[in-house]
Amino acid sequence: MMLEGSTLAPVESILDAISRIRFAPQTNDLLVASWDGIIRLYDVDRDVLRFKTSSNGALLDCCFEDERAALSASSDGCIQRYDFSSESQNLVGNHDDSVTCIDHSKETGQFISAGLDKKLMFWDMHMKNGSTRCTKEVDSNVWSLSLCHFYLIAAVGNMISTYDLRNLSGTVQMKKSPMNYQITCVRSFSDKEGYAIGSVDGCVALEHLDPSKSSEMRCIFRCHPKSRSGRYNMVALNDIAFHPCSKTFVTGDNEGYAIVWDLQSKKRLCELQRYPSSVSSLSYNHSGEILAISSSYTYQEANEVEEPPQIFISSMENIVKQSCLPNMSAEEPML
Repeated sequence: MMLEGSTLAPVESILDAISRIRFAPQTNDLLVASWDGIIRLYDVDRDVLRFKTSSNGALLDCCFEDERAALSASSDGCIQRYDFSSESQNLVGNHDDSVTCIDHSKETGQFISAGLDKKLMFWDMHMKNGSTRCTKEVDSNVWSLSLCHFYLIAAVGNMISTYDLRNLSGTVQMKKSPMNYQITCVRSFSDKEGYAIGSVDGCVALEHLDPSKSSEMRCIFRCHPKSRSGRYNMVALNDIAFHPCSKTFVTGDNEGYAIVWDLQSKKRLCELQRYPSSVSSLSYNHSGEILAISSSYTYQEANEVEEPPQIFISSMENIVKQSCLPNMSAEEPML
């Protein structure tokens, strides 16, 4: 296991911004999608590059199908599937514009893609090369999506739309986002009972999936540390990752801060080291023992720090130790 704060030592440098990192469902293989058009698969335990292949467009998202295969979403509208055993790739399908996000449902065997063509596409992977099961045209660009068992949560413009993957005849629920600014990410809780929404102003909103229980969970708070003047900086939140085995989650923002929170109390547990560039993506492994943090510019702001992209690996043991330090005591929610 790599030490706290250590970085992956890739065979070659990642040449452009890291858009998404994801751990495999049952191993410590880490999938990395980046703007240089290359998908990479790292064995974190051995610190080696297992798989690498390029695409024509910038890769904006990625996901695992299972331990043996993965998919990517590209700026040229292409969806590629990668077979790690045969070291091959094939084109699954296309959107009419950039594909911004993609995810796979192990419950239904389908994967869902969305993009700037204002479409949600549901693909059936039981077919040989995948086929479109259903296409939903929506009113705005889809910036993020997440799965809660049989339900899909999608950030469509300033709306949060919920779909039942077993019945795609219509939305289960559609409601206005509680955020005042553009949504950057939506991520489901590990227990699948609710989800979190992040925005460009550095706020997180917690929502329950069951409308009758929404008042029990609903909470909005700022995630960026206080500035020296005591005021809050408006800094974009890029990603949220929920621990798979505990009621905690971590947020990453555009100034390089990663902060661990307690889901039940909505209090801050600890602030990790400040990273060289924006925290563009976060991912816990299947057991929750390690957290991967990508430090990379995101092309969101003109004054962003453009340090070379890196991936840091933190052990949960060291994160827990940090949360026990006197100067890292929990705080009340910001809002």
